[in-house]
Amino acid sequence: MARKQTKVSDKKGLPAGIWTKCKKCEQLFLQKDFEENLMVCLKCGYYARLNARKRIEFMTDAGSFKESDKDVKPVDFLDFPGYADKISKSDSCDAIVTGEAKIGGHGVMVAVMDFDFMGGSMGSVVGEKIVRAVETAIDKKFPVIIVSASGGARMQEGIISLMQMGKTSAALARLADNGLAYISVLTDPTTGGVAASYAMLGDVNIAETKALIGFAGPRVIEQTIRQQLPEGFQMSEFLEKHGMVDIVVERKDLKNTLAKVLKFLSKK
Repeated sequence: MARKQTKVSDKKGLPAGIWTKCKKCEQLFLQKDFEENLMVCLKCGYYARLNARKRIEFMTDAGSFKESDKDVKPVDFLDFPGYADKISKSDSCDAIVTGEAKIGGHGVMVAVMDFDFMGGSMGSVVGEKIVRAVETAIDKKFPVIIVSASGGARMQEGIISLMQMGKTSAALARLADNGLAYISVLTDPTTGGVAASYAMLGDVNIAETKALIGFAGPRVIEQTIRQQLPEGFQMSEFLEKHGMVDIVVERKDLKNTLAKVLKFLSKK
């Protein structure tokens, strides 16, 4: 009889959080080594998605982040089936974390989306917290950085979620009227109503390498136009080539790139 192969995850007594596996190549790594490499696979280069707090940790100066509006929570406006349960069972208040931080010594307001919360969907709380972050930035004369990772508008909030597109865009227009910069960082994925609003409105649009960016997904587009899309369509490198984003950076270079952009903008 053939001996049954035991997977690492089946072994008894292995402490949780010690090992992790790449979702693409399935290579096994120590969690510590994986995090030191900014959660990029050491073998195949696959980019694991970061939650908002891990992104903030990697992106900002150590100990500089001060969270704001952390108790703002979503409301089940439409009494949508199952929505209240999803909200109550989540460890996060919503799909975005905002606050004041420093990057390369420069004061900024940051808003970082969290794909772990309902696919980073944009609802009323996302819109409200972005607007509050922008208003604080105007008061403090800070630039704003928004890191997007989203499947789009949150269907459980219906038209309320779609209204956030105009609400956040108007807030960013006020930021520009006050002569303050907005840097948009697009990560995998940035789609739907988020891509159609604040994600693409940056004075500087920076995309993380290998990120899917667009309104509708490639499969939906192919089915609609009944044509095969070019290779790499909607990936960040494709968008840079066609002038939709300003620069594509690797995750390890993002913090330094932001610091350089902020330094340049501070002189202006």
